[in-house]
Amino acid sequence: MSKKYALDMTSAPFLKKIFIFAIPLVLTGLLQLAYNTADIVVVGRFAGSEALAAVGSTGSLINLLLNVFIGLSMGSGVMVARHIGSGHEDKIHNCTHTAMLMSVVCGIAIGIFGFFMSGKILVLMGSPADVLPLATLYLKIYFLGCPGSMVYNFGSAIVRATGDTKKPLFILASTGLVNVGLNLILVILFHMGVSGVAIATITSQYLSAIMIVIHLTKLDNACKLRFSKLRINKTELLKIIRIGLPAGIQNSLFSISNVIIQSTVNSFGSVAMAGIAAGSNFDSYVYTATNAISQTAMTFTSQNMGAKKHENVGKIYRYCMTITVIIGVVMGAIGTTFSDFIVSFFSTDKAVIEIGAERLSMIMPFFVFCSLMDVAAGQLRGMGESLKPMIVSLLGGCGIRLLWVFAILPMNRTLMFLYWSYPISWAATFAVQFSLYFILRKRIFSRNA
Repeated sequence: MSKKYALDMTSAPFLKKIFIFAIPLVLTGLLQLAYNTADIVVVGRFAGSEALAAVGSTGSLINLLLNVFIGLSMGSGVMVARHIGSGHEDKIHNCTHTAMLMSVVCGIAIGIFGFFMSGKILVLMGSPADVLPLATLYLKIYFLGCPGSMVYNFGSAIVRATGDTKKPLFILASTGLVNVGLNLILVILFHMGVSGVAIATITSQYLSAIMIVIHLTKLDNACKLRFSKLRINKTELLKIIRIGLPAGIQNSLFSISNVIIQSTVNSFGSVAMAGIAAGSNFDSYVYTATNAISQTAMTFTSQNMGAKKHENVGKIYRYCMTITVIIGVVMGAIGTTFSDFIVSFFSTDKAVIEIGAERLSMIMPFFVFCSLMDVAAGQLRGMGESLKPMIVSLLGGCGIRLLWVFAILPMNRTLMFLYWSYPISWAATFAVQFSLYFILRKRIFSRNA
């Protein structure tokens, strides 16, 4: 492999290189969440529980609309890593420029759709009347930032495929500080509430996009971005779609079930919405840390598949699964033990704290299954198999949750009984995803020989 690329993922020692790659990726995700948490804390403490409910309740809808395109960015990263492993410089060049042009098109498309349709979808979700206007305002402003968000996601996926996870961390650290600073100014000083939080968010998104594009134009390898070369290469586009679209649909399917669950939560009122929003924020920290390991497994595996070093794939999988278990168990224990303390960061309302802490105490002991499920799916994507994990997620994740909401929940219609659908669906989906690796690997290796 050319020394122009940041990290050779096709030769030992793998554990050391996994940590070199994963630690900045974990920090990037946690930092991003810390800035998102700052949004929630600022709006919850200085704009009231209705504003907190409005911002917190939009997450599942945002994920639903964005995840397909985030999946395409993942597909871009997988294909760039595959071409780097195989040493095909022309394919790396074509894939990079196809992906970056896609990011602009996708960002504009989802931005327009989200701006005009988010209010109507919130109504369908049953958002309470006291929350609906604020939630709609937040989403309309948020979706104006989608082009910037997409450019950053596609660009950072390409940079990470080269083995460099430090640059995206630096960019996010810089723009995140801008986000927090604007939050404090717009919400506390100018009393702009949810609109202030949304404006701060999209400002940081566009700054991130500008910085990642500048970095790509300065690379000294085949991933170097040249604006004059931006065009869609049909072959690379189809490869990105083949890997990325099922991954995006898989994530959106989970988001659909989350939207339905959020709709059920909405029926319990704004206090319940605020409590769930505060409690579930910690879930995101655990998921983000372990999702970084999933992306590590996917990228390392993809480079080794490109280099046809199949003997390394199993080693990478074992290392990543072990690290995931350790992170999931430790952070799950923290969430369970300090649930009241964690939720109190987001609200001083005793009813909100009680609901959020109760949910954390129930969810956290089982969250490791969510993490393992994600790594198992990422490993298969890195091997070039994305459709079957999507189908498993449809049947295991969404199917079980929908069955729970519509058939089982009516037997005991409480918030905590509703959230039992999560660990049950995680465990079932992980079991099948994990089994798929052993069922499919010989066939995949033979196809890639």
